[in-house]
Amino acid sequence: MKLSKSEEKLMELIWSNQPIFMKDLLEMHPDPKPAASTVATLLKRMQQKGFVGYSVFGNSREYHPLVEKPDYFIGKFKIIIKDFFSNSPLKFASFFTKEADLSIKELEGIKKLVETEIKRRKE
Repeated sequence: MKLSKSEEKLMELIWSNQPIFMKDLLEMHPDPKPAASTVATLLKRMQQKGFVGYSVFGNSREYHPLVEKPDYFIGKFKIIIKDFFSNSPLKFASFFTKEADLSIKELEGIKKLVETEIKRRKE
């Protein structure tokens, strides 16, 4: 399951400031600030999708992530590879190394990361 752009903005605030009350989400949201009813609707959809949970304190809800940021972005990355690169990480790596305008130093850094991972997996 994935989040809309508006939901991702809220998740970024929740991940960065967890746990967080809705009033704080509204204050921290960049301009133009959405209406409280819009944020409430987005939070409800995010709950239904299994991304956020909450605790009740009086009349207020304190929200916390049920999906951690790295897990969400790994899933999103896998979707990109599937949808744009025929589910081939090798095609993605080829595209990225050719099209990302990386410096030799950055390419060498990637090479070192790959070599380290190969070594780790062989052990």
